[in-house]
This record gives sequence, C-alpha cells and structure tokens, in this order.
Amino acid sequence: MEVYENYVYKAEINWSLLMEGLTLPVDNQVIFARNMGRFLQRGEAREINLHLNGKAYKAYIRNVNFDAKFNRKKDILQIRYPRNGELANALQTCFAKSFQYFKTNREIRPNNDRSIIKLPEDYKEYLAIYTTEYEDSYILEAIEADDISYMRNTLQHHSERIMEANFNYDIEDKSAAILENKRIVKIRKLNKKIGDNLKLLYNYRCQICGQITGTEYDTHVVESHHIDYFINSLNNDSRNQLIVCPNHHSIIHDTDPIFNRKKLIYLYPNGLQEGLKLNRHL
Repeated sequence: MEVYENYVYKAEINWSLLMEGLTLPVDNQVIFARNMGRFLQRGEAREINLHLNGKAYKAYIRNVNFDAKFNRKKDILQIRYPRNGELANALQTCFAKSFQYFKTNREIRPNNDRSIIKLPEDYKEYLAIYTTEYEDSYILEAIEADDISYMRNTLQHHSERIMEANFNYDIEDKSAAILENKRIVKIRKLNKKIGDNLKLLYNYRCQICGQITGTEYDTHVVESHHIDYFINSLNNDSRNQLIVCPNHHSIIHDTDPIFNRKKLIYLYPNGLQEGLKLNRHL
C-alpha cells in the first residue's frame, strides 16, 4: 500500500486506549476532514482500518456528539476496537511499560477507588495517527518512553533554531546527525506533521501579524515555532506550537520574549507587548 502520511492526532497512552479505543477531538483538524471527504454526522459511524507495524486491524470511528443532554458545542469522535482484541493486544505489546504500570496500579488500589491513573512524566508514551491515500485506512505509530528519553539525551547543547529549521524545511544539516537516527525519525516526523496541519489551519498566515509571506512570488512561507523550546520540553503538541512568519520567528529567537499563555501575548525585553491576531487552537 502506497502511503501518504498526514497528521491526524497524537494520543497520550492511557488504560482505555490499551483496552478498547480512544477519543479524538476534531475542532482543529484540517487533514482529517479532507481525508474522509467530510466529518461524520452526529451519531454516524464508519468502519476503518488501522495499520500498526505492518498489520491491519478493523475498527470503528463514530461521531458521539449525538445526545442533546451533553450539550457539546464541538464534535467528538471515538475510535473503538474489540476490548482485549487483536489490536488491543498489539498496543499492549508496543507499550508494555505503560501497560504494566497501569495494570500494577489498578491491582493495588482500593476496590472503591475509580480515579483515573496517569503515567508519571518519565513513563509517558504516545500513539501518533496518520492518514494514508485511502480514506478508510490510517497508520498508527508508537512513540515510546525510551524513544523520548533517547532524544532528550541527544538534544543537549543543540540549537533550537536549527531544530525548528529542520522541522519546517527538512534542511539537511550534517552537524545534526541525530536527525538521521532511525530511533527518533518518527518523533521528528510527528513534530513536522503537527506543524503542517497548523499551517493549513491558518491558511499559511502568521498568527502574530496575520500576514501571508510570499504571495507576490506565488508562494507562501510560514514557520512553526515552539512556545516552550522543543530542545528543553520535547513538547510537540499543537498547544505548544505557533504559526509565524519568518520575520516574527527570527525576532522571537533573537529577543527571547516571554509568552503569556493566559493573555496570549508576547512580552519583549524592551517592554513591547504583542498579541495574536489569529488564534484557533490555543
């Protein structure tokens, strides 16, 4: 099967995902809507194929925002597969460290304790979902705790600007050989795909100035920037990325302003404050 991989979602591993399925918010999704031709209507379900490590598994995707009592304003999708079925078992094998942590802590907690068990920071793992050329088929890729730990260790003393240039433009940098290590290529790919999806969401406009760069040249140049620098946080979630023009990107890295997440403004060392003109995901 020829694969056209575009980002759909990055799910943090939890007990439900390892057993029977996951919830997929779609309010900021551009690629997903294009891939399926349209969003599922409320209450509508569709059979899909999920590919993990070269093997296909049957699952269902459903728009569960159909009950008026919930009064949700945004559609929510659920991907479901047989509880403890083949795909669940395959995921439990991929994420063995997480599965064992959940299993152990569920066994030792009191019978009346139904609180959600969350993974410690060092245990956190993720499942990335990508499209293929087929609207009913998706690729699953495991981002394991050991992958994240390896990348954290190898990123020490590397430049954030160089890393982001690679994420945005796939620049070949001979000095950044870590980017070619097969163990972390999937993390790099995930980061770039999340940024690509956000660029589509903003139609290649800078969130700060609202401008499109390059129109007169029949092109558009816009970049993804990590609010908390990736080399320190390893956080490539959409909520840690801004879409900015090259000028604002360079200014941010040159001046290192503070970003106020509550007010959504940058506070520059010279006292200037600059807010976002466009925001659909923070």
